[in-house]
Amino acid sequence: MTDLVEQDVAAVTPSPAPSSVPKSRLRSEAFARRLRARHAAERRFRLAGAAAVALAALILMLLLGSIVAKGASAFLEARIRLEVTLDPAEVADRNYTALLRRSLYAQFPQVTDRAGRRVLNDLLSSGAPYELEAMVAKDPALVGTTRTVWVRADDQIDQLVKGGYRRDLPESERGLSDAKVAAADALLASGALAQGFNTTLFTAGDSREPEQAGIGGAIVGSLLTLLVTMALSVPTGIAAAVYLEEFAPKNRWTDLIEVNINNLAAVPSIIFGLLGLAVFLGFFGMPRSAPLVGGLVMALMTLPVIIIASRVALKAVPPSIRQAALGIGASPLQTVLHHVLPLAMPGILTGTIIGMARALGETAPLLMIGMVAFIVDIPHGLTDSATVLPVQIYMWADSPERAFTERTSAAILILLGVLILLNGAAVILRKIFERRW
Repeated sequence: MTDLVEQDVAAVTPSPAPSSVPKSRLRSEAFARRLRARHAAERRFRLAGAAAVALAALILMLLLGSIVAKGASAFLEARIRLEVTLDPAEVADRNYTALLRRSLYAQFPQVTDRAGRRVLNDLLSSGAPYELEAMVAKDPALVGTTRTVWVRADDQIDQLVKGGYRRDLPESERGLSDAKVAAADALLASGALAQGFNTTLFTAGDSREPEQAGIGGAIVGSLLTLLVTMALSVPTGIAAAVYLEEFAPKNRWTDLIEVNINNLAAVPSIIFGLLGLAVFLGFFGMPRSAPLVGGLVMALMTLPVIIIASRVALKAVPPSIRQAALGIGASPLQTVLHHVLPLAMPGILTGTIIGMARALGETAPLLMIGMVAFIVDIPHGLTDSATVLPVQIYMWADSPERAFTERTSAAILILLGVLILLNGAAVILRKIFERRW
């Protein structure tokens, strides 16, 4: 009976209301949910960032891998070994072509008809006689002797050795005759056709013949152009930054100058090329396609970048340095030159090197002032006709010959290497001279 009464009482007694749960417990549970949501959002953000970095690295690796795969073979060239008898009469007449062909015919005694010998003639580069002539000019004692020489092969033979032609295709689709393939295979079997390091790529200028084309002229032109750019933009940019940051009064005119400098840094580079075309070539009549004009245009383009980077570096120097120097009696000029500027130099060097790297990789402004011209000779002065590496890459990429494809990729690799070195130098210099406050 007692148990039944207790069950009835329990059934009638209401359960505790939800509002009776302590508010502190509710708040702690809500805080825990929000904290878990924040942590989950942070994890998703990190995963998204890591995925973006991985995707960018993958694309970069694919790009570099494609360029390396296409351009690595350009650092090798095919050469043909010949036993050349330097007949004095032929040397006196400078008939080096006949000397080379006679030596080549001796390796194919079975070829006696004109068509067959024409095929053999096409195995040699058109620049091979000039190689032999340069060898004789360097050592005249070779005249009258028989020497073993290695001369450059034609670009089609070079591509055949490197696997640029598919042998399984018919002759009409291959672009290379079966007779040439057979002659090249015979030279390969005898060891008279081999590959060696392509020094011509670094020492020669441009050429219509791919096997004779090099980037030596473009490298010298780039160095001369950067020399003019540095000589004009670096001291001018640093001086302007020091004046604007340390000495110029803060008024409407200096604000206008600062706004224009920031705007100039964002102007497309081709606009500076149009300016150089109108002013330096049109008004002053300076020589077209010269490193002097190219350097002037690049200096105008990099000047705002150097000014902005130098001002940022000067602002990073603590005001206490200036106050301490002025407190011990240094003049404002001495304070800047002896204390502020040396401490800001790491940032200034970084901005300067990055500006030079940008100038080295520019093409559009130089196209406008004529540095896209076909330049065979290596320039020797600031007013000689020249081209630069980016423009040389642009010109080779537009060439229809198969061998120019690998040279284009090789030039891109060299340009990327120079840019990496410049940016690496900026990072190293900043680490060496950087001070933390």
